[in-house]
Amino acid sequence: MEQSARRALVIHPILREDLDDKRSPESRLEEAVGLTAAIELDVVAAECVRVTRPKPATLLGGGYLEEAAQRIAEQGIGLVVVDHALSPVQQRNLERDLKAKVIDRTGLILEIFGARARTREGQLQVELAALTYQRSRLVRSWTHLERQRGGFGFLGGPGESQLEMDRRLIGDRIIKLKAELEEVRRTRGLHRKARERVPYPVVALVGYTNAGKSTLFNRMARADVFAKDLLFATLDPTMRSIVLPSGRKIILSDTVGFISDLPHHLVEAFRATLEEVLAADIILHVRDAAHPDSEAQRADVESVLGELGIDVETDPRVVEVLNKIDKLPPLDRDALVRQSRRPDGLVAVSALTGEGLESLFNVLDRRMVAGRDVVKVRVPVSDGAAMAWLYAKGEVTEREDDDDNAHLTVALEPADVARFRDRFPACSVTETPPLTERVAPDRQVQVS
Repeated sequence: MEQSARRALVIHPILREDLDDKRSPESRLEEAVGLTAAIELDVVAAECVRVTRPKPATLLGGGYLEEAAQRIAEQGIGLVVVDHALSPVQQRNLERDLKAKVIDRTGLILEIFGARARTREGQLQVELAALTYQRSRLVRSWTHLERQRGGFGFLGGPGESQLEMDRRLIGDRIIKLKAELEEVRRTRGLHRKARERVPYPVVALVGYTNAGKSTLFNRMARADVFAKDLLFATLDPTMRSIVLPSGRKIILSDTVGFISDLPHHLVEAFRATLEEVLAADIILHVRDAAHPDSEAQRADVESVLGELGIDVETDPRVVEVLNKIDKLPPLDRDALVRQSRRPDGLVAVSALTGEGLESLFNVLDRRMVAGRDVVKVRVPVSDGAAMAWLYAKGEVTEREDDDDNAHLTVALEPADVARFRDRFPACSVTETPPLTERVAPDRQVQVS
């Protein structure tokens, strides 16, 4: 059969150090197949290969390589994806022995990132990560397949400018990219400060790739973000402002999905995007409750958050959202729903059906006013000083004016409520009922 670069063999090597892995090899392989399919490659075959003694030159054993090379030729496979990190020498030798193009896990992820990036910032981040990866692989020589598709050259052939650049030129380009990304961070910082002056709380969605973050984002914000059953369907950050049922306005932020074994330089390259998470008032950790490796995925996300300086055990901003409960068996789903009714515990939702969204919005409201009193204040419209004091010290979530007075709903620190009463005795202050009594179940979320 004629060889095609779009026909792929996916290999997950099972190494001795992987035996303590929380995931099964089959689950790892399934994820690698999903990554490969994310860039519209045709996965002809996928297999786990036990590696008792990794070969320094090829990682995989000679007997397996001989048998695989025969199948590759017979089935017209032009690309082999090895779900493991490969050294430049291993990659070159595997290409020689298999007579097919070979990429490792990092190269595959970078190809996906390259296909998904839409904004200038995303493109800069991907290029920086790609060049950092490629700088160590200039020894590679490939003459079997011509370049047949776009990307960063990991799936391509000879004559590509990236492969012809020397280390000095790549180094110069990396320096320039870092400078441009620093400017992106500076601009983000200015935008963030502008938002802080508004001020609207920022709620950031994080989670393992394909956990349903973008679908949940769309459900919450009624936006049109690209959401598909693909790994890394979202790469560039997206923001929308929404009004919760209580009347509180927030900014919702969707971010790139995390994944296991994400190389450190990829985390570094996407730090500008992930800095939105660092600055968020609330972090929603969205998990796929129906995935068999949900706990292992949770650990991976928490590990990346830890690299960013966020300790989920101690950081009060983190709220765990168990998504896709519609895919759970009824007994498991009911147990999660009961568990989510506990105050400030995890939240069980289905972004697909909308189940649990009301509970999620209530949790957001509770977190926003945690430690503060929500009061209704009547202020004479002529009393500009009292009005300015409330806006400066509290969070005004509602306001209605009549001919003589402004009627405001304000979240204030308890001490500030007392100070306001003492300082502005002409104003009326009334305590509000608990949040759960204030939020009408049928009230709609508003999007702006």
